Amino acid sequence: MPQHISDCTRLNNGVLMPWFGLGVWKAKDGDEVRQAVRTAIELGYRSIDTAAVYGNETGVGEAVAECGIPRDQLFITTKVWNEHQGYESTLRAFEESRQKLRLDYVDLYLIHWPVKGKYIDTWKALQKLYKEGYVRAIGVSNFHEHHLQAIMADGEIVPAVDQVEYHPRLAQTELLRFCNDHGIQMEAWSPLMQGKLLDHPLLADIAAKYGKSVSQVILRWDLQNGVVTIPKSVNPGRIAQNADIFDFELAAEDMEAINGMNTGERVGTNPNQFDEQ
Repeated sequence: MPQHISDCTRLNNGVLMPWFGLGVWKAKDGDEVRQAVRTAIELGYRSIDTAAVYGNETGVGEAVAECGIPRDQLFITTKVWNEHQGYESTLRAFEESRQKLRLDYVDLYLIHWPVKGKYIDTWKALQKLYKEGYVRAIGVSNFHEHHLQAIMADGEIVPAVDQVEYHPRLAQTELLRFCNDHGIQMEAWSPLMQGKLLDHPLLADIAAKYGKSVSQVILRWDLQNGVVTIPKSVNPGRIAQNADIFDFELAAEDMEAINGMNTGERVGTNPNQFDEQ
């Protein structure tokens, strides 16, 4: 069980990945994302999650370059966007991301969505980048079990991570079980359901019991379920509050109560519908 913001999970290739990090979706490139990343790093965050489509890799790279923390103590994730998928185009997209981030290597590179007819070739490109040392670990995002099975059947490398929408309304228990059974680390995006759960009465009651905020309770629930979490914020106070989750542990009955909130409700696209677009 993670006890400190610097605690890590060991991925299936032996690489250590922090259990907790900063997501920068919708953070504007330039000062906004640079300040958010610098604030997070000053507060002890060591994992930063961006993506080509976020349009802020340049600002993330500037913050990483300026932060004063040795590169090998940071864990930087980015993702290949849908229109760049395919073998050669993924290799080009990765190099563009790497240049924007000003990094010799990326810690984790993900396929952002399972684009039908392309994600198998995209995975082959990720395997090449991994073998050549440009990426320390490779994985996927928004992949259901059948998508994972397809690349595992075709590819040489099992994904290290599957980053998916995950929160108390969408606990994805079967996918989590599949990932655990195959050594794939699940990671949560939108862990707070884009703020839709922050006034939920059950969560409010549990939060009051521990003297914590609802967001802190949800993020702690992620970790206790063995799911890496990367809440997004550009607000310094919230970046600090989100990280203050290592001094308490949710009791079994509270974990069970939160697990019972699962309805399968999404705020993002279902990857199966995405397949058909």
